[in-house]
Amino acid sequence: MLNRILATLLAITVACSAQAGPWLREKGSTFTAASVAVTYYLDTSSQTYLEYGLTDATTLVGDLSMIRLQNTPESGYATLSIRRALSKPDATSKWAYELGVGVGWIGAETLPHLRTGISWGRGMKWGDKSGWATVEASAVWDLTYARHIAKVDMTIGMNITEVTAGMIQLYTAHMFDENIATIAPSVIISPRESKFRIQIGTESQLGNLGNTALKLGLWREF
Repeated sequence: MLNRILATLLAITVACSAQAGPWLREKGSTFTAASVAVTYYLDTSSQTYLEYGLTDATTLVGDLSMIRLQNTPESGYATLSIRRALSKPDATSKWAYELGVGVGWIGAETLPHLRTGISWGRGMKWGDKSGWATVEASAVWDLTYARHIAKVDMTIGMNITEVTAGMIQLYTAHMFDENIATIAPSVIISPRESKFRIQIGTESQLGNLGNTALKLGLWREF
């Protein structure tokens, strides 16, 4: 039972990784992202992600994710974190840390957890194209079974035109002597007459490409 619960929790945290990074939001500004991913076998996951500038030095991060896998009770997790900068505001390379608390659930079982993380990021240039790169290392500390999940997530993005950008993400996790890696390429479209950005992409677990998920998301800043 313990192995099944922890393996499911690992699948949740990898499949629902968010747009984390080291950048802080200005006081009073908000970024939201909502997404859903569906596989050929109708495994589904959804995520609602929010960043809010509590102060110029502190960003509040909320992450609510749900997942439904075959032969597994509906599961999910919710985490509330704070992000603070480790680098100066004018630094080329940005560094930040996060501390959070939350709870996961698998059917009727609830699993409170702590989350710690550190992230790096910077803007990039490729000729006349601009982009960004981020790396985040984090750990989710389960308080019920005294286990932890170690994660390293990497993102590279490029602004291709005024309305389109490309992004590739690699999510990796280690727990209970098990390693999982998921690659997630996507395109972000910013319609000229809309306040929303649209993300269209896929999520493929390395070694299990036959269960690739199609992902659709909406982003907004205000």
